[in-house]
Amino acid sequence: MQRRRSVLVVPGSDQRKIDKALTLEVDEVVLDLEDAVVPAQKDTARALVIETLTGDASPSGPLLSVRINSIDSPWALDDLAALSTTGSGLTSVVVPKVESAEHLTAAVQALGTHPAELQALIETPAGLTHLDDICGATERLAAIVIGYADLAAALGRERNLPPHRWSAVQDRILIAARTAGIAAIDGPHLSIADDADFHAATRWTRELGFDGKWVIHPAQIAFTAKEFTRTADALAEARQILGALAEAEAKGAGAASLDGQMLDEAVAVSARRVLALAEGR
Repeated sequence: MQRRRSVLVVPGSDQRKIDKALTLEVDEVVLDLEDAVVPAQKDTARALVIETLTGDASPSGPLLSVRINSIDSPWALDDLAALSTTGSGLTSVVVPKVESAEHLTAAVQALGTHPAELQALIETPAGLTHLDDICGATERLAAIVIGYADLAAALGRERNLPPHRWSAVQDRILIAARTAGIAAIDGPHLSIADDADFHAATRWTRELGFDGKWVIHPAQIAFTAKEFTRTADALAEARQILGALAEAEAKGAGAASLDGQMLDEAVAVSARRVLALAEGR
């Protein structure tokens, strides 16, 4: 599982911001060809993004992904055709406004033999309605991401609600992701400030069980990365849990315990997830 604790979104049309993003301590950079690029600059931005993706992936730098334009837009097929010519520098393609499984299968077909993963951005009521079909559309789907701004507009909901007011949507996303065995990524807080409101929103979704969060300003990276990073104590506990369960199984015991607490498969699942996320790229 790729680690996507902190994901910075930058305009695909801005060379300065792209160059800076590639130097930051962030798990993933999403080069945006959609909302951050006006129609008159779509072709220029696409060419800049393709140039950025020339060559192979850096083993030490952030993952590089591209948010294409929505599948039903005039630019999506050109985006995908161009991305299909890139090398391993492209980790994944973020498909915005996904409303059906067909949106993802169309992206897979257009990418051809390129091995990039897909991420589905859920931004409409239709996307939520068909979420289970979307999550089962292709084995190349690695993550689903909440798009709060467009979803709020489509629902007639205020933009800057406290995080708990989105709990029904967040749980829907999380359950679908866990069922499909993919990552659940929280969308960006609709502010560029690294303030108390941002901290509360980030902590809320981390406590719910999300794997990471999109941010729209470098100032938000450090807190996000820290919040979604398991502590050394948590990693040690996870290894102790799995060790105790393995020892009990080897002895033919029906149960295991650690520090006076009974251990079962549910605890083991949680421990494995903690270690898998910590050991990812």
